[in-house]
Amino acid sequence: MSRFGGPDVLRWEERAEPHPGAHELLVRVYATSVNTVDCSIRRGEQAVALPAVIGYDVSGVVETVGPEVQDFVPGDEVFYMPELFSSDGSYAEYHVAAEKIVARKPRNLSHVEAAGIPLAASAAWEALIVRAELRAGETVLILGAGDTGLFGIQIARAAGAEVYVVCRPEAVALALQLGASRTIDLDTEDFLAVVQIESTDGAVEVVLDTIDGNSLRRIVQATKAHGRIASTVAATGSGLEDALARNITHHSVSVEPNRARLDSLCAMIQRGQIVPMIDSVLSLQDAASAHRQFEVGGMLGKLILCSVVAT
Repeated sequence: MSRFGGPDVLRWEERAEPHPGAHELLVRVYATSVNTVDCSIRRGEQAVALPAVIGYDVSGVVETVGPEVQDFVPGDEVFYMPELFSSDGSYAEYHVAAEKIVARKPRNLSHVEAAGIPLAASAAWEALIVRAELRAGETVLILGAGDTGLFGIQIARAAGAEVYVVCRPEAVALALQLGASRTIDLDTEDFLAVVQIESTDGAVEVVLDTIDGNSLRRIVQATKAHGRIASTVAATGSGLEDALARNITHHSVSVEPNRARLDSLCAMIQRGQIVPMIDSVLSLQDAASAHRQFEVGGMLGKLILCSVVAT
């Protein structure tokens, strides 16, 4: 894109093939996915230099490697999350990445499936496992059943937690299938009332908020003293003073590339503990249409863009 604006600013253009540096890989991108941050950058809500290539998920095959690369050779199947804002993104046929952020693709996933993993699953892992330190036997309330929320359900269940999910009616069946023990209708039910009535001690140990930073005060009320809140959206309004009074920690989560995290997720995927949900698959050339579809909403799972016939 050479300007900010609506989906139509995304244009298919030919550029010179990039070349990897000493510690970098050139990856043939088989598939990428659409994320909220892609649309935010496209609209001009993030500081990036133009012209820009966006996209922050990659599944593909190593084409060439820099002279100092040690862990990969041409032909390796890999997946990773590119660095946000600081380099060209993955809406492209080729992408250059630092070796340190690249992981081997799960053997039991296609490129289409693997392309939906890196950013959203990493955000859920960072929020629940790293920041909130979710433990077996605890109860977690997840606000939202979008990309991050669906991975959050699976990661929380694998950690041995009980999961409440606030979602729209169309996501209820999928949330239950993935391991939620209780769904709360986003439009017609009060999550705070449900938690106070149905959960042990009338509150939960951990909250993952992926949709509603405006509800911080009510989220704090739904959290036990010494509990933990992790949010992938900006928290606004009051509520932090209440959290402080009850020794509740609040973590703002902005995920960064991390190979070790992807390796942990890969192990869970190969054990069947995490299954990527794919809503639809489009050609990379149809990125503008994909953004229009993404912003309408209502999807159950990831929207994937393929630059080749992915397998």
